[in-house]
Amino acid sequence: MNVLSSIMPTPKRLRDLIREIRSARTQAEERAVVQKECAQIRDSFRETDNTYRCRNVAKLLYIHMLGYPAHFGQLECLKLIAAPKFTDKRIGYLGAMLLLDERQDIHLLVTNSLKNDLGHQTQYIVSLALCTLGSICSAEMSRDLAGEVEKCIKSSNAYIKKKAILCAYRIIKKVPDLMEMYIPSTRALLNEKNHGVLLTAVCLITEMCEKSPDTLTHFRKTVPPGSDNHFKTVPQLVRILKNLIMSGYSPEHDVSGVSDPFLQVKILRLLRILGKNDAESSETMNDILAQVATNTDTSKNVGHSILYEIVLTIMGIKSESGLRVLAVNILGRFLLNNDKNIRYVALNTLLRVVNADYNAVQRHRTTIVDCLKDTDISIRRRAMELSFALVNTNNIRAMMKELLTFLENCDPEFKSDTCSKIVMATEKYSPNKRWHVDTVMRVMRIAGNYVHNDIVSIVIQLIASTGQLHSYTVRQLFFSLKEDNSQQPLSQVAAWCIGEYGEQLLVPTNEEDELGPVTEEDVVRVLQKCLENNNSTSVTKEYCITALMKLSTRFTHTKDAILTVTSRYSSSTQTELQQRAVEYTTIFRKYDHMRSALLEPMPLMQKSRSTAVLEESANGTTELLDTVEKLNTENIKSPTSTQTESQNILDLLGDMGGLTVIPNQTPIAPAKNEPVDLLSLLDDVAVLNNTGISKPPVPVGSGDLLGGLLGSSTSIMNGNSNVSAPMMAFNKNGLMIEFRCERDNNSPTSSLINVKASNASPSQMEDFVFQAAVPKSFQLQLQPPSGTSLPPLNSGTVTQVIKINNAQKQPIRMRLKLSYSQNGNTVTEMGEVNSFPQELWK
Repeated sequence: MNVLSSIMPTPKRLRDLIREIRSARTQAEERAVVQKECAQIRDSFRETDNTYRCRNVAKLLYIHMLGYPAHFGQLECLKLIAAPKFTDKRIGYLGAMLLLDERQDIHLLVTNSLKNDLGHQTQYIVSLALCTLGSICSAEMSRDLAGEVEKCIKSSNAYIKKKAILCAYRIIKKVPDLMEMYIPSTRALLNEKNHGVLLTAVCLITEMCEKSPDTLTHFRKTVPPGSDNHFKTVPQLVRILKNLIMSGYSPEHDVSGVSDPFLQVKILRLLRILGKNDAESSETMNDILAQVATNTDTSKNVGHSILYEIVLTIMGIKSESGLRVLAVNILGRFLLNNDKNIRYVALNTLLRVVNADYNAVQRHRTTIVDCLKDTDISIRRRAMELSFALVNTNNIRAMMKELLTFLENCDPEFKSDTCSKIVMATEKYSPNKRWHVDTVMRVMRIAGNYVHNDIVSIVIQLIASTGQLHSYTVRQLFFSLKEDNSQQPLSQVAAWCIGEYGEQLLVPTNEEDELGPVTEEDVVRVLQKCLENNNSTSVTKEYCITALMKLSTRFTHTKDAILTVTSRYSSSTQTELQQRAVEYTTIFRKYDHMRSALLEPMPLMQKSRSTAVLEESANGTTELLDTVEKLNTENIKSPTSTQTESQNILDLLGDMGGLTVIPNQTPIAPAKNEPVDLLSLLDDVAVLNNTGISKPPVPVGSGDLLGGLLGSSTSIMNGNSNVSAPMMAFNKNGLMIEFRCERDNNSPTSSLINVKASNASPSQMEDFVFQAAVPKSFQLQLQPPSGTSLPPLNSGTVTQVIKINNAQKQPIRMRLKLSYSQNGNTVTEMGEVNSFPQELWK
């Protein structure tokens, strides 16, 4: 072996290896150099007496940093850690941090070396052990070495103490159960003079308070026996913060004229946690927060960071009203800053606190509205959301002028959301109906084809509910359609209004009306032009042909022209348009005596659920800070017995928060290709609106509308008395789930539920997955689905069968979990169905 050692050449130094690798011209040449060096390192590791182990491991770590495998050097790192020399230990511990992790059992072999080095006399060796333990500690290693770390925390050496505190921080994140071990020694750390120890101690206490409510209560209220008020955590933190802002210049901690801003920010964050929902702690820190806010230099970015943390702390605790106004004013000054990042932070924070102090934020409305003209898109988005949050009854007119100007000039990606939010705001705060209608119609003219589909139904409902403005509205819409029929949403609203109130166009107008008179031929010509426009969508054409059909009962001279236009589309390539044209033509020719009764004006519609959906999507504000903490607090509350019973269903699907509960609903209209009584045409629209389906409020020509009159005997039950009528199980964002329930003939306790999923949105849904869960007293079997893709616009369906065994014959309750991908986004929805027919279990 000695002969072999003398033959082995001296390994090259690290700097020589780096130079050789950098000189490689191609990746293949670099790979060859690395492979050759790794082979030599392996040969060197095989020697019993390896003088150059430290050098080889250092080269191996550089090779590992380049992305090449270096796992064969793990044991050599352990040998270096056990070596007595500091240089060997340093490379060994560095290699352990890079090459070892808790997923490999080999990392447990370093536990004994760490334990020995944590008690070493040299502070730098103790520091190496603490850094390594914090980097690679597993749960087992944390439990084995937690006691040694606690001893290091009690050390008199500040260098070791701050390293040990950070190591304890990592151990608590890994094993929260070990928190109790460090609580007694942590409180005394706030009396330290060293800023490094204070900073790490505050971080450790913050982590403890966030992890455990009991620990939070301990640091907030508990005082050791015989102690005075100065040993409470909040007064201690207040004292430290006061010393920082009142102390003179200190070169060691000064950053741009501010004394240790990092420590100030960490203390402010801990104060926010301790003062949340605690009046006593909040009152203790009110004065110091005001002092910090007024004494901090705002000319440098360091001061802005402290002021931002001050604002979050004031809004996160039970602070005084004057202090909240001060916080909002700080954010208002941020809005005037030239730095875009500071303005964005101010808008984002104001959006989160607007509900906490609405009037204070209102004072900065002018500055916020000016941000709508900013060149940065992210600032414009936040300013838009905040502007809508500030709209109220008093400022609706002024705010709408600014927002309509923004809508005209904004990017296309903003138009749809802005349009929806304006419609929602005008519905809540409009001063009168005339202004409301004018504003909504102007929005539709400006936004054009960017208008959300649900807005059409909302506008139609608004117009229908304002009977005194029907004449004014239909004239405005008629001339808008006559001037430009390229805007599809506006054309659909105009066609619907003309179909319902078209006879009012013929009423003579007064001299002040600048639009002029209208004849029957003008109305038919405008609708015909919209039908013949190649850019009109199929939905718009359906609105127009239905409007013409309804006008045939109110116009006296254009019946033949309407019949000619309608019959022309009997051979249209668009199935829905062709079906309507054929059925309408049949009414003209065979059932003309019923035409007037069938085409009576629509009754006043109930408010569509789409309004609530738009309100949810348009509301981009967060009520208060720390929304996640608020939800976590609510989840801790003891649920009622009903909630507990419902929660048992979730055992099958895991956590499904934010469920949408679907109440008992009236069965929906039959699916396509099933005959419908012609006289129920108008009723269908009401049922669809009640169930929240976002459909245009016009007669829907699905199926053979004349089937009932022509004597068809097919019923909605398909001739099977065991099959129930279709029921709506879920309907949101275009995804509709229908259930058809029946008893299983082979088992008296089993039921079959036929699931049909369809997609009414304009985009295809991929990777569609339907999941269901029932209480533990049931047995559920889910058959494979017919597919995983849902084509857009109800052009296809996915079917699936659910078999439920209800041995105890209890009412069926079911929770749904639906997931799909649309436009590159993964969507997950929840729902609950409790309205199953009683015949399934009786």
